[in-house]
Amino acid sequence: MDIKVLGTGCANCKATIALIGQVAQAKGVAVQLGKVQELRDIMGYGVMSTPGVVVNGKVVHAGGVPSREKIEQWFTAGG
Repeated sequence: MDIKVLGTGCANCKATIALIGQVAQAKGVAVQLGKVQELRDIMGYGVMSTPGVVVNGKVVHAGGVPSREKIEQWFTAGG
């Protein structure tokens, strides 16, 4: 599963990356976790407020840290 966190490195972006990593580990899901920090690239996904999350090429979240439950749903749904 390929997951990208879109953000310029703010505290919420870092918290989002950490939380996704924790949930993936707890669920035993193998993920490729990457960061997209270039504003031009973030806007290319159509995300205007960060952090944004892209799962397998699809934007699934934007603006604020996603809840643990929401992240678990991404893994349950298979992206």
